[in-house]
Amino acid sequence: MAMHLFSGKRIGFVNLLALYCTHQTTPLAIRERLAFASREKLDAAYSSLQERFPDTESVVLSTCNRVELYVARASDAEPLTPPQLAQFLSEFHGVPLDEFVGELRAATGSEAVRHLFEVISSLDSMVLGEPQIVNQVREAYSVAEAQGSCGPITHALFQGAIQTSKRVRTETRLAEGKVSIASVAVGDFAKSIFDHFADKLVLVIGAGEMAEETLRYLKDEGVREIVVVNRSPERAQRLALEWGGRAVPWSELNKWLGVADVIVSTTGSDQPIVDAELFKKVRSASPGRTAFILDLGAPRDFTTSVGELDSVFLYDIDSLRKTCEDNRKARVREIDKARQVIIEESSKFMAEFYRRAGGDVVSRLMQDWHGVSKDELDRLFNKLPHLVEKDREQIERTVERIVNKLLHPPLEALKDEAREGTPHGLINALKRLFGLHD
Repeated sequence: MAMHLFSGKRIGFVNLLALYCTHQTTPLAIRERLAFASREKLDAAYSSLQERFPDTESVVLSTCNRVELYVARASDAEPLTPPQLAQFLSEFHGVPLDEFVGELRAATGSEAVRHLFEVISSLDSMVLGEPQIVNQVREAYSVAEAQGSCGPITHALFQGAIQTSKRVRTETRLAEGKVSIASVAVGDFAKSIFDHFADKLVLVIGAGEMAEETLRYLKDEGVREIVVVNRSPERAQRLALEWGGRAVPWSELNKWLGVADVIVSTTGSDQPIVDAELFKKVRSASPGRTAFILDLGAPRDFTTSVGELDSVFLYDIDSLRKTCEDNRKARVREIDKARQVIIEESSKFMAEFYRRAGGDVVSRLMQDWHGVSKDELDRLFNKLPHLVEKDREQIERTVERIVNKLLHPPLEALKDEAREGTPHGLINALKRLFGLHD
Protein backbone atom coordinates (compact mmCIF):
# COMPACT_ATOMS: atom_id res chain seq x y z
CA MET A 1 0.00 0.00 0.00
CA ALA A 2 1.45 3.40 -0.97
CA MET A 3 1.14 4.98 2.43
CA HIS A 4 3.89 7.45 1.50
CA LEU A 5 1.12 9.57 0.00
CA PHE A 6 0.45 10.85 3.50
CA SER A 7 3.99 12.21 3.82
CA GLY A 8 4.21 15.93 4.45
CA LYS A 9 0.44 16.26 4.75
CA ARG A 10 -1.46 17.38 7.79
CA ILE A 11 -4.54 15.27 7.86
CA GLY A 12 -7.79 15.25 9.81
CA PHE A 13 -9.11 11.76 9.30
CA VAL A 14 -12.46 12.47 10.89
CA ASN A 15 -13.07 14.39 7.66
CA LEU A 16 -13.60 11.26 5.58
CA LEU A 17 -17.24 10.58 4.72
CA ALA A 18 -18.88 7.91 2.56
CA LEU A 19 -22.52 8.33 1.55
CA TYR A 20 -24.06 5.43 -0.33
CA CYS A 21 -27.10 3.44 -1.40
CA THR A 22 -26.78 -0.18 -2.52
CA HIS A 23 -28.87 -3.06 -3.80
CA GLN A 24 -29.12 -4.41 -0.25
CA THR A 25 -30.97 -1.41 1.13
CA THR A 26 -32.28 0.64 -1.79
CA PRO A 27 -34.86 -0.26 -4.49
CA LEU A 28 -33.61 -0.32 -8.07
CA ALA A 29 -35.95 2.54 -9.02
CA ILE A 30 -34.21 4.87 -6.54
CA ARG A 31 -30.72 3.75 -7.55
CA GLU A 32 -31.58 4.39 -11.17
CA ARG A 33 -32.58 7.99 -10.42
CA LEU A 34 -29.39 8.65 -8.47
CA ALA A 35 -27.00 6.86 -10.85
CA PHE A 36 -24.29 8.64 -12.84
CA ALA A 37 -25.10 6.62 -15.92
CA SER A 38 -22.68 8.17 -18.43
CA ARG A 39 -19.17 9.60 -18.47
CA GLU A 40 -20.61 12.99 -19.37
CA LYS A 41 -22.84 12.93 -16.31
CA LEU A 42 -19.95 11.81 -14.13
CA ASP A 43 -17.72 14.61 -15.42
CA ALA A 44 -20.48 17.11 -14.68
CA ALA A 45 -20.84 15.69 -11.18
CA TYR A 46 -17.16 16.22 -10.42
CA SER A 47 -17.33 19.79 -11.68
CA SER A 48 -20.35 20.41 -9.48
CA LEU A 49 -18.70 18.81 -6.43
CA GLN A 50 -15.55 20.88 -6.86
CA GLU A 51 -17.55 24.06 -7.22
CA ARG A 52 -19.81 23.33 -4.26
CA PHE A 53 -17.16 21.84 -1.95
CA PRO A 54 -13.77 23.44 -2.78
CA ASP A 55 -10.62 21.97 -1.25
CA THR A 56 -12.41 18.63 -0.93
CA GLU A 57 -11.25 15.26 -2.28
CA SER A 58 -13.98 13.16 -3.88
CA VAL A 59 -14.49 9.84 -5.64
CA VAL A 60 -17.81 8.75 -7.16
CA LEU A 61 -18.56 5.04 -7.52
CA SER A 62 -21.68 4.41 -9.61
CA THR A 63 -22.58 0.90 -10.83
CA CYS A 64 -25.75 -1.08 -11.47
CA ASN A 65 -25.73 -2.12 -7.81
CA ARG A 66 -24.65 1.02 -5.97
CA VAL A 67 -24.17 4.77 -5.92
CA GLU A 68 -21.45 5.90 -3.51
CA LEU A 69 -19.72 9.20 -2.78
CA TYR A 70 -16.42 9.35 -0.89
CA VAL A 71 -15.33 12.81 0.22
CA ALA A 72 -12.43 13.91 2.41
CA ARG A 73 -10.71 17.05 3.57
CA ALA A 74 -7.00 16.91 4.38
CA SER A 75 -7.11 19.60 7.07
CA ASP A 76 -8.95 20.58 10.21
CA ALA A 77 -11.65 22.30 8.17
CA GLU A 78 -15.26 21.69 9.06
CA PRO A 79 -16.10 18.15 7.83
CA LEU A 80 -18.83 17.63 5.27
CA THR A 81 -22.07 16.10 6.51
CA PRO A 82 -24.46 13.50 5.04
CA PRO A 83 -27.22 16.13 4.62
CA GLN A 84 -24.87 18.27 2.51
CA LEU A 85 -24.07 15.37 0.17
CA ALA A 86 -27.71 14.30 0.04
CA GLN A 87 -28.65 17.83 -0.98
CA PHE A 88 -26.02 17.67 -3.72
CA LEU A 89 -27.54 14.43 -5.06
CA SER A 90 -31.01 15.92 -4.96
CA GLU A 91 -30.11 19.09 -6.84
CA PHE A 92 -27.77 17.41 -9.32
CA HIS A 93 -30.27 14.73 -10.33
CA GLY A 94 -33.39 16.83 -9.87
CA VAL A 95 -34.87 14.31 -7.43
CA PRO A 96 -36.78 15.62 -4.38
CA LEU A 97 -34.81 14.93 -1.22
CA ASP A 98 -37.71 13.34 0.65
CA GLU A 99 -38.06 10.67 -2.05
CA PHE A 100 -34.69 9.04 -1.34
CA VAL A 101 -32.99 10.47 1.75
CA GLY A 102 -34.26 7.61 3.92
CA GLU A 103 -32.52 5.12 1.60
CA LEU A 104 -29.05 6.60 2.09
CA ARG A 105 -26.43 5.26 4.46
CA ALA A 106 -23.39 7.14 5.77
CA ALA A 107 -20.05 6.10 7.24
CA THR A 108 -17.15 8.19 8.52
CA GLY A 109 -13.50 7.55 9.37
CA SER A 110 -12.62 3.91 10.00
CA GLU A 111 -16.18 2.78 9.23
CA ALA A 112 -15.91 4.33 5.76
CA VAL A 113 -12.58 2.54 5.22
CA ARG A 114 -14.06 -0.83 6.14
CA HIS A 115 -17.07 -0.22 3.91
CA LEU A 116 -14.93 0.45 0.83
CA PHE A 117 -12.70 -2.54 1.62
CA GLU A 118 -15.81 -4.75 1.82
CA VAL A 119 -17.19 -3.32 -1.41
CA ILE A 120 -14.02 -3.93 -3.45
CA SER A 121 -13.70 -7.42 -1.94
CA SER A 122 -17.27 -8.11 -3.17
CA LEU A 123 -18.63 -8.89 0.30
CA ASP A 124 -21.22 -6.20 -0.35
CA SER A 125 -22.00 -7.39 -3.90
CA MET A 126 -25.14 -9.10 -5.11
CA VAL A 127 -23.02 -12.01 -6.34
CA LEU A 128 -20.48 -12.83 -3.66
CA GLY A 129 -16.93 -12.82 -4.96
CA GLU A 130 -17.68 -11.20 -8.32
CA PRO A 131 -14.42 -9.88 -9.83
CA GLN A 132 -16.08 -7.08 -11.79
CA ILE A 133 -16.36 -4.80 -8.75
CA VAL A 134 -12.57 -4.52 -8.54
CA ASN A 135 -12.43 -3.08 -12.05
CA GLN A 136 -15.36 -0.79 -11.28
CA VAL A 137 -13.62 0.62 -8.20
CA ARG A 138 -10.35 0.99 -10.13
CA GLU A 139 -12.19 2.83 -12.90
CA ALA A 140 -13.95 5.12 -10.41
CA TYR A 141 -10.60 5.94 -8.81
CA SER A 142 -9.00 6.51 -12.24
CA VAL A 143 -11.76 8.90 -13.32
CA ALA A 144 -11.46 10.84 -10.05
CA GLU A 145 -7.69 11.12 -10.63
CA ALA A 146 -8.27 12.38 -14.16
CA GLN A 147 -10.69 14.97 -12.80
CA GLY A 148 -8.12 16.17 -10.25
CA SER A 149 -10.48 15.23 -7.42
CA CYS A 150 -8.15 12.91 -5.50
CA GLY A 151 -5.80 13.90 -2.71
CA PRO A 152 -3.63 12.24 -0.05
CA ILE A 153 -6.54 10.62 1.78
CA THR A 154 -8.42 9.25 -1.23
CA HIS A 155 -5.20 8.14 -2.94
CA ALA A 156 -4.15 6.11 0.09
CA LEU A 157 -7.71 4.90 0.72
CA PHE A 158 -8.29 3.49 -2.77
CA GLN A 159 -4.79 2.05 -3.10
CA GLY A 160 -5.36 0.38 0.26
CA ALA A 161 -8.67 -0.97 -1.01
CA ILE A 162 -7.03 -2.45 -4.11
CA GLN A 163 -4.36 -4.09 -1.95
CA THR A 164 -7.06 -5.55 0.29
CA SER A 165 -8.94 -7.03 -2.67
CA LYS A 166 -5.75 -8.77 -3.82
CA ARG A 167 -5.34 -10.42 -0.43
CA VAL A 168 -8.97 -11.55 -0.37
CA ARG A 169 -8.69 -13.10 -3.84
CA THR A 170 -5.45 -14.95 -3.05
CA GLU A 171 -6.15 -16.02 0.54
CA THR A 172 -9.80 -17.10 0.23
CA ARG A 173 -11.94 -19.14 -2.17
CA LEU A 174 -14.46 -16.36 -2.46
CA ALA A 175 -14.00 -16.03 -6.22
CA GLU A 176 -14.40 -19.70 -7.11
CA GLY A 177 -17.38 -20.93 -9.15
CA LYS A 178 -20.11 -18.62 -10.43
CA VAL A 179 -19.06 -15.30 -9.03
CA SER A 180 -20.41 -12.67 -11.42
CA ILE A 181 -23.86 -11.43 -12.34
CA ALA A 182 -23.30 -12.62 -15.91
CA SER A 183 -22.32 -16.16 -14.89
CA VAL A 184 -25.32 -16.49 -12.59
CA ALA A 185 -27.66 -15.07 -15.22
CA VAL A 186 -26.48 -17.49 -17.90
CA GLY A 187 -25.81 -20.51 -15.70
CA ASP A 188 -28.91 -20.36 -13.53
CA PHE A 189 -31.55 -18.42 -15.45
CA ALA A 190 -30.85 -18.81 -19.17
CA LYS A 191 -30.11 -22.53 -18.85
CA SER A 192 -33.41 -23.02 -17.02
CA ILE A 193 -35.19 -21.71 -20.13
CA PHE A 194 -33.11 -23.17 -22.98
CA ASP A 195 -31.69 -26.70 -23.09
CA HIS A 196 -28.95 -25.65 -25.49
CA PHE A 197 -27.70 -22.49 -27.18
CA ALA A 198 -26.02 -23.58 -30.39
CA ASP A 199 -29.06 -22.62 -32.46
CA LYS A 200 -29.92 -19.45 -30.53
CA LEU A 201 -29.48 -15.93 -31.88
CA VAL A 202 -27.98 -13.57 -29.30
CA LEU A 203 -28.57 -9.84 -29.60
CA VAL A 204 -26.24 -7.61 -27.57
CA ILE A 205 -27.34 -4.01 -27.06
CA GLY A 206 -24.41 -1.92 -25.87
CA ALA A 207 -20.74 -2.86 -25.81
CA GLY A 208 -19.57 -2.46 -22.24
CA GLU A 209 -17.75 -4.75 -19.86
CA MET A 210 -20.93 -6.47 -18.67
CA ALA A 211 -21.87 -7.30 -22.26
CA GLU A 212 -18.45 -8.81 -22.89
CA GLU A 213 -18.57 -10.91 -19.74
CA THR A 214 -22.04 -12.23 -20.58
CA LEU A 215 -20.88 -13.14 -24.10
CA ARG A 216 -18.00 -15.10 -22.62
CA TYR A 217 -20.39 -17.35 -20.70
CA LEU A 218 -22.80 -17.65 -23.62
CA LYS A 219 -19.96 -18.70 -25.94
CA ASP A 220 -18.95 -21.32 -23.38
CA GLU A 221 -22.51 -22.65 -23.66
CA GLY A 222 -22.20 -23.02 -27.44
CA VAL A 223 -23.67 -19.79 -28.85
CA ARG A 224 -22.70 -19.32 -32.49
CA GLU A 225 -24.75 -16.41 -33.85
CA ILE A 226 -24.16 -13.02 -32.21
CA VAL A 227 -25.42 -9.62 -33.34
CA VAL A 228 -24.15 -6.43 -31.69
CA VAL A 229 -26.01 -3.12 -31.81
CA ASN A 230 -24.45 0.01 -30.37
CA ARG A 231 -24.78 3.74 -30.94
CA SER A 232 -21.04 3.75 -31.54
CA PRO A 233 -20.39 1.68 -34.71
CA GLU A 234 -16.70 1.39 -33.79
CA ARG A 235 -17.40 -0.15 -30.38
CA ALA A 236 -20.00 -2.48 -31.87
CA GLN A 237 -17.54 -3.63 -34.50
CA ARG A 238 -14.79 -4.22 -31.96
CA LEU A 239 -17.02 -6.35 -29.70
CA ALA A 240 -18.46 -8.29 -32.64
CA LEU A 241 -15.01 -9.12 -34.02
CA GLU A 242 -13.76 -10.21 -30.62
CA TRP A 243 -16.59 -12.70 -30.14
CA GLY A 244 -17.15 -13.89 -33.69
CA GLY A 245 -20.35 -11.92 -34.24
CA ARG A 246 -21.46 -9.13 -36.53
CA ALA A 247 -22.16 -5.48 -35.88
CA VAL A 248 -25.29 -3.85 -37.28
CA PRO A 249 -26.45 -0.21 -37.27
CA TRP A 250 -28.47 1.14 -34.36
CA SER A 251 -31.27 1.83 -36.84
CA GLU A 252 -31.78 -1.96 -37.18
CA LEU A 253 -32.41 -2.48 -33.45
CA ASN A 254 -36.13 -3.21 -33.85
CA LYS A 255 -35.49 -5.75 -36.58
CA TRP A 256 -33.17 -7.82 -34.40
CA LEU A 257 -35.33 -7.40 -31.32
CA GLY A 258 -38.00 -9.21 -33.30
CA VAL A 259 -35.97 -12.35 -33.99
CA ALA A 260 -33.44 -12.71 -31.15
CA ASP A 261 -33.71 -15.62 -28.70
CA VAL A 262 -31.38 -14.09 -26.10
CA ILE A 263 -31.11 -10.35 -25.57
CA VAL A 264 -28.38 -8.85 -23.41
CA SER A 265 -28.78 -5.11 -22.85
CA THR A 266 -26.38 -2.80 -21.04
CA THR A 267 -26.49 0.61 -22.68
CA GLY A 268 -26.27 3.00 -19.74
CA SER A 269 -29.10 5.04 -21.24
CA ASP A 270 -30.84 7.54 -18.97
CA GLN A 271 -34.25 6.17 -19.99
CA PRO A 272 -35.58 2.74 -21.02
CA ILE A 273 -35.10 2.10 -24.73
CA VAL A 274 -37.77 -0.64 -25.08
CA ASP A 275 -41.29 -0.73 -23.65
CA ALA A 276 -43.99 -3.42 -23.84
CA GLU A 277 -45.82 -1.82 -26.75
CA LEU A 278 -42.69 -1.67 -28.89
CA PHE A 279 -41.55 -5.18 -27.99
CA LYS A 280 -44.96 -6.71 -28.67
CA LYS A 281 -45.01 -5.00 -32.05
CA VAL A 282 -41.55 -6.17 -33.16
CA ARG A 283 -42.26 -9.76 -32.03
CA SER A 284 -45.60 -9.97 -33.85
CA ALA A 285 -43.99 -11.76 -36.81
CA SER A 286 -42.93 -14.66 -34.57
CA PRO A 287 -45.71 -15.13 -32.00
CA GLY A 288 -44.94 -17.58 -29.21
CA ARG A 289 -41.19 -17.46 -29.78
CA THR A 290 -39.36 -17.48 -26.45
CA ALA A 291 -37.26 -14.45 -25.58
CA PHE A 292 -34.78 -14.41 -22.70
CA ILE A 293 -33.88 -10.83 -21.82
CA LEU A 294 -31.04 -9.98 -19.48
CA ASP A 295 -31.36 -6.27 -18.70
CA LEU A 296 -28.10 -5.20 -17.06
CA GLY A 297 -28.65 -1.49 -17.61
CA ALA A 298 -28.72 0.95 -14.72
CA PRO A 299 -31.13 2.60 -15.24
CA ARG A 300 -32.92 -0.36 -16.84
CA ASP A 301 -33.14 -0.57 -20.64
CA PHE A 302 -36.46 -2.50 -20.74
CA THR A 303 -39.57 -1.44 -18.85
CA THR A 304 -40.83 -4.03 -16.38
CA SER A 305 -44.04 -4.42 -18.40
CA VAL A 306 -42.03 -6.19 -21.13
CA GLY A 307 -41.63 -9.14 -18.77
CA GLU A 308 -45.42 -9.50 -18.54
CA LEU A 309 -45.72 -10.42 -22.24
CA ASP A 310 -46.25 -14.06 -23.26
CA SER A 311 -43.10 -16.13 -23.81
CA VAL A 312 -40.87 -13.36 -22.50
CA PHE A 313 -38.50 -13.95 -19.59
CA LEU A 314 -37.10 -10.63 -18.41
CA TYR A 315 -34.45 -10.46 -15.69
CA ASP A 316 -32.97 -7.24 -14.39
CA ILE A 317 -30.33 -6.68 -11.71
CA ASP A 318 -32.75 -7.12 -8.84
CA SER A 319 -34.10 -10.35 -10.32
CA LEU A 320 -30.77 -11.98 -9.46
CA ARG A 321 -31.07 -11.24 -5.74
CA LYS A 322 -32.32 -14.65 -4.56
CA THR A 323 -29.68 -16.65 -6.41
CA CYS A 324 -27.01 -14.30 -5.17
CA GLU A 325 -28.20 -14.71 -1.60
CA ASP A 326 -28.07 -18.50 -2.04
CA ASN A 327 -24.45 -18.14 -3.17
CA ARG A 328 -23.72 -16.00 -0.15
CA LYS A 329 -25.08 -18.61 2.26
CA ALA A 330 -23.03 -21.34 0.60
CA ARG A 331 -19.85 -19.36 1.14
CA VAL A 332 -20.22 -18.27 4.75
CA ARG A 333 -16.88 -19.79 5.68
CA GLU A 334 -15.10 -17.82 2.98
CA ILE A 335 -16.91 -14.66 4.07
CA ASP A 336 -15.45 -15.05 7.55
CA LYS A 337 -11.95 -15.45 6.12
CA ALA A 338 -12.39 -12.43 3.89
CA ARG A 339 -13.72 -10.33 6.76
CA GLN A 340 -10.65 -11.21 8.80
CA VAL A 341 -8.42 -9.97 5.97
CA ILE A 342 -10.45 -6.76 5.78
CA ILE A 343 -10.21 -6.24 9.54
CA GLU A 344 -6.44 -6.69 9.37
CA GLU A 345 -5.99 -4.39 6.40
CA SER A 346 -8.31 -1.65 7.70
CA SER A 347 -6.59 -1.80 11.11
CA LYS A 348 -3.17 -1.48 9.44
CA PHE A 349 -4.47 1.39 7.34
CA MET A 350 -5.86 3.26 10.33
CA ALA A 351 -2.78 2.58 12.48
CA GLU A 352 -0.48 3.93 9.77
CA PHE A 353 -2.71 6.91 9.27
CA TYR A 354 -2.88 7.78 12.93
CA ARG A 355 0.82 7.10 13.40
CA ARG A 356 1.53 9.76 10.83
CA ALA A 357 -1.11 12.11 12.18
CA GLY A 358 0.17 11.56 15.73
CA GLY A 359 3.76 11.90 14.57
CA ASP A 360 2.96 15.36 13.26
CA VAL A 361 1.58 16.36 16.66
CA VAL A 362 4.57 14.85 18.48
CA SER A 363 7.13 16.66 16.34
CA ARG A 364 5.30 19.98 16.60
CA LEU A 365 4.86 19.64 20.35
CA MET A 366 8.52 18.76 20.87
CA GLN A 367 9.60 21.59 18.60
CA ASP A 368 7.38 24.15 20.39
CA TRP A 369 8.41 23.15 23.93
CA HIS A 370 12.10 22.88 23.19
CA GLY A 371 11.85 26.19 21.36
CA VAL A 372 10.36 27.78 24.48
CA SER A 373 13.07 26.25 26.69
CA LYS A 374 15.80 27.53 24.35
CA ASP A 375 14.39 31.06 24.45
CA GLU A 376 14.26 30.98 28.23
CA LEU A 377 17.77 29.58 28.50
CA ASP A 378 19.11 32.29 26.20
CA ARG A 379 17.42 34.87 28.39
CA LEU A 380 18.90 33.29 31.51
CA PHE A 381 22.42 33.07 30.10
CA ASN A 382 22.27 36.73 29.06
CA LYS A 383 21.58 37.61 32.70
CA LEU A 384 24.36 35.32 33.95
CA PRO A 385 27.30 35.98 31.65
CA HIS A 386 29.78 34.70 34.23
CA LEU A 387 28.68 31.06 33.71
CA VAL A 388 31.32 28.88 32.12
CA GLU A 389 30.53 26.63 29.15
CA LYS A 390 30.46 23.48 31.29
CA ASP A 391 27.82 24.98 33.61
CA ARG A 392 25.74 26.12 30.68
CA GLU A 393 25.75 22.61 29.21
CA GLN A 394 24.66 21.13 32.55
CA ILE A 395 21.76 23.58 32.80
CA GLU A 396 20.73 22.91 29.18
CA ARG A 397 20.71 19.13 29.72
CA THR A 398 18.70 19.51 32.92
CA VAL A 399 16.06 21.68 31.26
CA GLU A 400 15.90 19.28 28.31
CA ARG A 401 15.28 16.35 30.68
CA ILE A 402 12.55 18.32 32.46
CA VAL A 403 10.81 19.08 29.14
CA ASN A 404 11.05 15.46 28.01
CA LYS A 405 9.66 14.17 31.30
CA LEU A 406 6.77 16.61 31.20
CA LEU A 407 5.96 15.59 27.62
CA HIS A 408 6.37 11.87 28.26
CA PRO A 409 2.87 11.09 29.70
CA PRO A 410 0.78 12.75 26.92
CA LEU A 411 3.04 11.40 24.16
CA GLU A 412 2.94 7.86 25.56
CA ALA A 413 -0.84 8.08 25.78
CA LEU A 414 -0.91 9.19 22.14
CA LYS A 415 1.27 6.23 21.10
CA ASP A 416 -0.95 3.80 23.03
CA GLU A 417 -4.10 5.09 21.38
CA ALA A 418 -2.43 5.07 17.95
CA ARG A 419 -1.76 1.36 18.41
CA GLU A 420 -5.49 0.94 19.06
CA GLY A 421 -6.21 2.88 15.89
CA THR A 422 -8.44 5.61 17.37
CA PRO A 423 -6.34 8.52 18.65
CA HIS A 424 -8.08 11.37 16.81
CA GLY A 425 -9.84 12.55 19.99
CA LEU A 426 -6.56 12.75 21.89
CA ILE A 427 -4.81 14.39 18.94
CA ASN A 428 -7.43 17.13 18.84
CA ALA A 429 -7.28 17.52 22.63
CA LEU A 430 -3.49 17.91 22.57
CA LYS A 431 -3.74 20.48 19.80
CA ARG A 432 -6.21 22.51 21.85
CA LEU A 433 -4.33 22.13 25.17
CA PHE A 434 -0.96 23.12 23.74
CA GLY A 435 -2.14 25.62 21.12
CA LEU A 436 -0.92 23.67 18.10
CA HIS A 437 -2.69 25.62 15.37
CA ASP A 438 -2.54 24.52 11.72
